[in-house]
Amino acid sequence: MAAAMELRCWGADWGLPSVHTDSLVVLAYSRFSGAKLTVSHIDWTWKTLTGGLPELLCGDSIVQEPTQILSFMRKQRFNADYELTARQGADTMAYIALLEEKLRPALLHTFWVDTENYTSLTRPWFASRSPFPLNFIVPSRLAGMALSRILLTKGEAPLHRISEIEGKIYSDAKECLNLLSYRLGTANHFFGNSPTSLDAFVFGFVAPLHRASLPSSHLQSHLKQLENLTHFCDNILEVYFSSDHPCPLPLPPPAVQESMDANLQKLTQLVNKESNLIEKMDDNLRSSPQHKPHRLDPKPSLSSANSSTPA
Repeated sequence: MAAAMELRCWGADWGLPSVHTDSLVVLAYSRFSGAKLTVSHIDWTWKTLTGGLPELLCGDSIVQEPTQILSFMRKQRFNADYELTARQGADTMAYIALLEEKLRPALLHTFWVDTENYTSLTRPWFASRSPFPLNFIVPSRLAGMALSRILLTKGEAPLHRISEIEGKIYSDAKECLNLLSYRLGTANHFFGNSPTSLDAFVFGFVAPLHRASLPSSHLQSHLKQLENLTHFCDNILEVYFSSDHPCPLPLPPPAVQESMDANLQKLTQLVNKESNLIEKMDDNLRSSPQHKPHRLDPKPSLSSANSSTPA
């Protein structure tokens, strides 16, 4: 019998199972793949064994970082990507890299560097969930880490102030959201009829921006113009995280799973060949959030039967 898996992550709020992007990615993927997790909300990072969240415990194994946790789940036969072709798998890696490069810096700035958002929303939330004296330490520590990460990944020497790159950060983020919106089109998922790891990553990155009550965020205003992305997040919350729909998708047959595990090992060889996929898209798609996606035979929403969607 497989060892029980426990996921330690930041807690829920804003209508989300977790307010933390990386925690949301893992939680969504576990629902998509049918993995049974015991979820423990840890309200300060120093309580974990190694200091980072999310953190997956399974027997003697301790795994951190979303990509590593998802890889570990696949080895345990929980694979939401088993129907993907090699091309789709390479596209998945390219889009995840795009999220990390283009959207994450803007999210870090929005929640941790923007003064109004930090003082009104982010800092009070994390401080209220940390015991004394960590309630004074954890928020400022996380904010410092966010700022350092932005400067490290987006700054170019000589660089002295974060304001020097704010425009570029948000321009890249809007471009990323536009590309995701166009790729999703009118579908419920990015590939086929079932959610995959790409859906988990997009949900983890976009849902907090969609649901948080931010006093200051033009990026959130831009996202609201991309209705298919906001609907995508609401749809996942309704289908996979509401009390009315608690059951995950069934697991694939073992023979299919083993075959796809072998194929997934070859995907990394295709990343370099496919890395230019996003850059080769029409420049018009990069500049217009109102660009209408074109997709044949649009499918009705899974949530169309409901009269309204919770805010």
